[in-house]
Amino acid sequence: MANYYKSITLFAKRVLLVLLIYTLCRLLFLMFNFGAFNKPFLSAFLGGLRFDLSAIAYINLPFAIFHCLPGKFKYHVIYQKVLKIMFYGVNTLFILTNFVDFEYYKFTGRRSTFGMMTAQGMENEISGLIGSFLMEFWYLLLIAVALAIVFYKSIPDLKFPILAIRPSKIDGIKQTLLFIGIMCITIVFGRGGFQKKPLRIIDSSGYGALNHSALVLNTPFCILKTLNQKENLRSPKYFPKEELDQIFSPILSINPTKEPTNQNVVLIILESFGREHLDIGATPFLDSLITKSYYFENGFANGKLSIDAVPSTLTSIPSLLKHSIITSSYSVNKVNGLPKILKDHGYQTSFFHGAFNGSQNFDQYSIVAGFDTYYGKDEYEGPEAFDGRWGIFDEEFLQFYNKTLSTFQEPFFSTVFTVSSHNPYIIPEKYKNKFPKGQTKIYESIAYSDFALKQFFEAAKKEAWYKNTLFVITADHTSAEPTSEIFKTNVGKFRIPILFFDPSNENLIGKNDKNFQQIDILPSVLECLGISTEIISYGKSYTSTKDFVVYYLDNIYHLIDGDYYLAFNGTKVLALYNFKEDPLLKVNLLSSETEKAKSLETFIKAYIQSFNERMIDNNLTL
Repeated sequence: MANYYKSITLFAKRVLLVLLIYTLCRLLFLMFNFGAFNKPFLSAFLGGLRFDLSAIAYINLPFAIFHCLPGKFKYHVIYQKVLKIMFYGVNTLFILTNFVDFEYYKFTGRRSTFGMMTAQGMENEISGLIGSFLMEFWYLLLIAVALAIVFYKSIPDLKFPILAIRPSKIDGIKQTLLFIGIMCITIVFGRGGFQKKPLRIIDSSGYGALNHSALVLNTPFCILKTLNQKENLRSPKYFPKEELDQIFSPILSINPTKEPTNQNVVLIILESFGREHLDIGATPFLDSLITKSYYFENGFANGKLSIDAVPSTLTSIPSLLKHSIITSSYSVNKVNGLPKILKDHGYQTSFFHGAFNGSQNFDQYSIVAGFDTYYGKDEYEGPEAFDGRWGIFDEEFLQFYNKTLSTFQEPFFSTVFTVSSHNPYIIPEKYKNKFPKGQTKIYESIAYSDFALKQFFEAAKKEAWYKNTLFVITADHTSAEPTSEIFKTNVGKFRIPILFFDPSNENLIGKNDKNFQQIDILPSVLECLGISTEIISYGKSYTSTKDFVVYYLDNIYHLIDGDYYLAFNGTKVLALYNFKEDPLLKVNLLSSETEKAKSLETFIKAYIQSFNERMIDNNLTL
């Protein structure tokens, strides 16, 4: 039995070593993203142990068997060497996935899942970007190599006993019972305890501050929980059907007071143009254009990824899934977005994106959305302008865009998605040192893209279609590293510029202080165009008296209504803030404004239920 105890002890020591490394990774994650989390962090680290043990137990269940299965075979030198190498290799692979999120979290606001790790929707460009990312974040590679070396050298070995000792029958029974006990303990740790359901990603919201979920979690746990998992929504059934429709219904009637204008519509989605970049010298052209436009001062994105922005802006459907709609099992659901609606009114429709064809599945989704044509890197015609990593530089691609628009029959609806202000933030060599650097990596590329946008408008002004066009400009999401504390909160990290610019309409100028989101663009455009129709929309028109914004991040539903912001995890309300009086979200009003919290909870529940049921039933059209 002494030999068997040594093998069990060896496994326990190795697991404790892995647990220590997971805690170290959490500390490194915090160091690289320190400004993103509220203090203190103790609850997050203590709660994180539960998720670490769960991931470690799942990953090391085979090794629990290999270490603890009764029998003399375990004590052979070759067996132990192979076991050590396998233990090291498998655990190192999962441990190093944490390193991805040390920097990637800045862009996504959440831990990476299996789909994000396998680059779903980015297969074409990932090979070129890996080298770029390794060069930019070389220090992560050095830390990873150092940790891997220390890990291997720290793994304890079994001190080999005399193999001739034959265990008695009683010893065999004891070993079998111990083995069964160890398996049970490992399984209990894996499921996170004795609760009814195994530990889930969403359970992380119960530890620490509101925005600590990513700090509580670890990347291996998130990967395991989403491994080959399809997005299977279910109806929470908060309300019966009749009551649900009274609280919230996405059936929206557009009844403009004017006749159809037959204007062209150009929707420009600017990569990473967060609200924080305005008025600080990075976007002089966009700043000036705002003064001539109808600008939404409180504009919000409905997601944190580029791939979330396209369904939101085009189809008025928010991304309330763990994955983006485009890469989910609901990506082929029938939708009735701007392309289809405007096509029915005689519009020619097109989608432009300067990245690799197939990037983020935009080409496929453009078909689902109803666009006539898609233009990517392959269709670009013009001077050589490939940035070497991501796509065509914005200046050249926007000029190509302008020329192509001039070949279309009016009226047309077209969307263009810029790329140059995407990591790795490459700008043309000829413009090095032309634009201000700012305090962040993205600043210079934002300034370049703003310049490219100016060049586009200068060229477009000369075209016959220009004055008969409604321009809608929005960002896809905020940038990775805002410098102001206001833009690091769960409200601020979604604030983006949204504006409507009509060069022929002097009345469409001014600022709107109501809350406006990407999914509000579709009904608002239809109203501006004077198109009467009935649609499914999870947003509202800019003339509506409603004042809500909804988004989903880090397993939490976020609702803004009027001056208030509410966080809801699907089961209970986590926090309530007056974000206009308290922009840093320091004073939780959940206990003092119970009626307001209850009212907003009712709305968000109905909103979620309606979204889930219609998504499940493929019932997003009338």
